[in-house]
Amino acid sequence: MRGCVLHGRMINTQAPPGGATVTPPEHLSPQLLNSLIPWPGRPYPLGASYSQKGTNFSIFSENATVIELCLFYPDSPREEAIRFTMIERTDQVYHIFLPGIRPGMLYGYRVYGEWDPVHGQLFNPNMLLLDPYAKAIDGPIDWSPAMFGYPLSDLSKTRYLSMEESDSAPFANKSVIVDPGFNWDGDLLPETPMHETIIYELHVKGMTALCDRIPEALRGTYAGLACPEVIAYFVDLGVTAIELMPVHHFVHDQILVDRGLRNFWGYNSLGFFAPHSEYAADKEPGHQVKEFKQMVKAYHAAGLEVILDVVYNHTAEGNHYGPTLSFKGIDNQAYYRLVEGNEQFYMDYTGTGNTLNMLHPRVLQLVMDSLRYWVTEMHVDGFRFDLASALARGLFEVGKLSTFLDTIHQDPIISQVKLIAEPWDVGPGGYQVGNFPVLWSEWNGKYRDNVRQYWRGDDGKLPELAYRLTGSSDLYEAGGRQPWSSINFVTAHDGFTMRDLVSYNAKRNGANGENNNDGESHNESWNCGIEGPTENAEVNALRLQQQRNFFATLLLSQGVPMITYGDEVGRTQLGNNNVYCQDNELAYFKWNWTPEQVGLRTFVKTLIEVRRNNLVLHRRRFFSGRTVSSDKRSDIYWIGADGREVGDNFWTDPDSRVLGIVLNGEALAEMNERGMPIKDDIWFLGFNSHWEDAEFTLPGNPEVTAWRCVVDTSRGLFPQEVPVPAQETFTLSSRSVVAFLRERVPSSRTEGRPWLEQVKSTKP
Repeated sequence: MRGCVLHGRMINTQAPPGGATVTPPEHLSPQLLNSLIPWPGRPYPLGASYSQKGTNFSIFSENATVIELCLFYPDSPREEAIRFTMIERTDQVYHIFLPGIRPGMLYGYRVYGEWDPVHGQLFNPNMLLLDPYAKAIDGPIDWSPAMFGYPLSDLSKTRYLSMEESDSAPFANKSVIVDPGFNWDGDLLPETPMHETIIYELHVKGMTALCDRIPEALRGTYAGLACPEVIAYFVDLGVTAIELMPVHHFVHDQILVDRGLRNFWGYNSLGFFAPHSEYAADKEPGHQVKEFKQMVKAYHAAGLEVILDVVYNHTAEGNHYGPTLSFKGIDNQAYYRLVEGNEQFYMDYTGTGNTLNMLHPRVLQLVMDSLRYWVTEMHVDGFRFDLASALARGLFEVGKLSTFLDTIHQDPIISQVKLIAEPWDVGPGGYQVGNFPVLWSEWNGKYRDNVRQYWRGDDGKLPELAYRLTGSSDLYEAGGRQPWSSINFVTAHDGFTMRDLVSYNAKRNGANGENNNDGESHNESWNCGIEGPTENAEVNALRLQQQRNFFATLLLSQGVPMITYGDEVGRTQLGNNNVYCQDNELAYFKWNWTPEQVGLRTFVKTLIEVRRNNLVLHRRRFFSGRTVSSDKRSDIYWIGADGREVGDNFWTDPDSRVLGIVLNGEALAEMNERGMPIKDDIWFLGFNSHWEDAEFTLPGNPEVTAWRCVVDTSRGLFPQEVPVPAQETFTLSSRSVVAFLRERVPSSRTEGRPWLEQVKSTKP
């Protein structure tokens, strides 16, 4: 490689592969000229690593022949200031050290090599590429035909085989050099046990964009989410963790931008180390990192955990017609799963056009380094892995013993945080609910579907409901897992909100511009008799009761409950079950509520309080279902309307819709942190999804047992009525849930029940 040294700068004077001519920059300041004397640098750590002496740059490419580092001033990001040929290469890593280069400087790479799309090689030095290890990325893409590695104006189907010769640098967003320093000031991780966890899934922008309780400049940002008023909302509600929808830097798809829309959800990642820049109130390049850290620190101070929804299964570069932004141009063959024998095309297990190649050791390293970075440097408490089955795939099948899962299990840092899988992808055999190994929890799609079907009144759903209420032992117990392996949810960001679940039979996604063809059509929803908004008081009352039923079922089930932001106040998306592109009020949390919404939130808040203060409602281990000893009866009983334990015929009757459960806290078989046995209260839970009332006999011996009603969804309150003796009959209203607490006797609970006094005073 021919070159010359100008004040120590390596300037390439040979026409590089691809035909681009490189000339020395013309507008460098004297100070920068004197400082830019490159050193060889180090291959590790990968990325741009700042120290007091300057910045080290390193980037992996297995098949590239030359890589150039390009620098840009923050105040003129469209104009390349200077570039350096990275002449050092170690372990397939190109590296260079630039003394005096400080945080805030922008950079990117140009990568040379063979242009052979048919065999999966897409090296095009006209493309300015993001660093896969960039800790910050400056701003969104300015979409231009130059952002594609092939001539976009060519309308032929094989246009992707030709090289685009326009320079993408003026339009591309840039990587940012970041100062990693931050005063965590004794930050302590809450380390909430998984069985005590209550997750609140939210969108960073959507949660606070309309919040009039915080300064306008902070709304929709990390800083806004960290405002005391917002954190107080979660503390008051009683959740223990917030789960942030994707905050890895993502791309707004050009097809959406052209339609005047945006990628609101963010499942289109490009930077696995960089917090999304648009969520930062501080717009200085790189400052989003400190703002994110400050947010995490504030949540930890309030005892709340921060879990990230991460998208490592694919990137924003799409299929062979997609743009060239980073990985494609750095080493397409290494970073992506290509079709064997036809490498011009991508394996698509994700429905987005590509799948990250977790079979390659450097790609696996990228993901592991990213996870470790977010734990050690950003102090997050766990991860929810989008389409996790795609990450666990071997050559074709999803495997429990995949390299990815094995690597996480042996990692001393990542294995110690909360790990949650979305256990499916769109490839063959991708639905893997119940099949992830120990350490992992899973979004339990079977819980969601069964609970929806049961409360819709479908036939034959009661036997499965028994499993879902008790932690889904049919899915998890045989593999050595526990009830907290099940993340229970009725709704999530993807699909109807809970209010829409009881208001619409069909999706209303016209605003997305796809002729209502996007989004799930099989929603297991029921509109309670009228489609959409109505002034019918009877229908509205039933809809509100159904929402209470869903929440009562969710919060009285074993496992880990997850609430979707706004469901607790009846947030509606007007029937749109796929607001991925709706960056507007349709998808935002609204902070001004009607009395009905306030009542629903109070109901949810009180249910959470009941759950958190009763260990028998969130056990660490599965129920045994059998007598523990001669003086201690079974830890769970299934009760029919006659107050007796049900027989086998009960479970085979498709018309069964009424069920009672006794949770025996006296047979808890749990210990406290000092190894002392714990006893808890005894609860009776009643479920009736029938459209008619049921007369139900309370179980037990009337001489020693009396029950006090604590929850009744048909009335929407926590009544705390006069105790009712066992064997007395009460009316279990149609489509309702009740929870009775056995009147306390001295032996029934290890500690007192101060929570009960609070519940007594709560009247939603």
